[in-house]
Amino acid sequence: MLILSSNGLTSEAIRSELRLHTAGLRSAALVVTADDVYKEKNYHVPGAMDDLQAMGLSATVVDIDHTPARELEQYDLVEFIGGNPFYLLNSIRRHHAGPVLERVAREKILVGWSAAAFVFRPTLSLVHRYSPEMNTPGLTDLSAVGLTTVQVLPHYSRFQRKFAHFRRFALNTSR
Repeated sequence: MLILSSNGLTSEAIRSELRLHTAGLRSAALVVTADDVYKEKNYHVPGAMDDLQAMGLSATVVDIDHTPARELEQYDLVEFIGGNPFYLLNSIRRHHAGPVLERVAREKILVGWSAAAFVFRPTLSLVHRYSPEMNTPGLTDLSAVGLTTVQVLPHYSRFQRKFAHFRRFALNTSR
């Protein structure tokens, strides 16, 4: 199961749906790799850990920059917090984590928010179009993990504030 959001498990609708699928599950990994600056000290980590523990899951913070990606398969639920989608994709590539994420999404529960919601799509072209300055690793190949073909744009309202006529432009160019 794959769940994508802008801000984690902050929506009661998402939490309610997730509870239907977490009965009997025991463990969760909160992956902080996308935050290339703060990692486990990201201000979202305590709240995300609380959310996972409130669902009865024993939660562990993981960074695939320092932990082999294959270890994610030992968890019942794997949740990626936000950060820099270009950094996250580069890290997934460097650590050969794509096949692991495919298995987790197919056999367990994979939650990706913000940066991961972009990375789990087929391409980073949408975020590159609106925030090219985030491409600090200098990726030229914007193909992403491709766990879904669903078009998502986390933080849509931020882009609306940043660009005049964004809604019309985004609807006409999102394909």
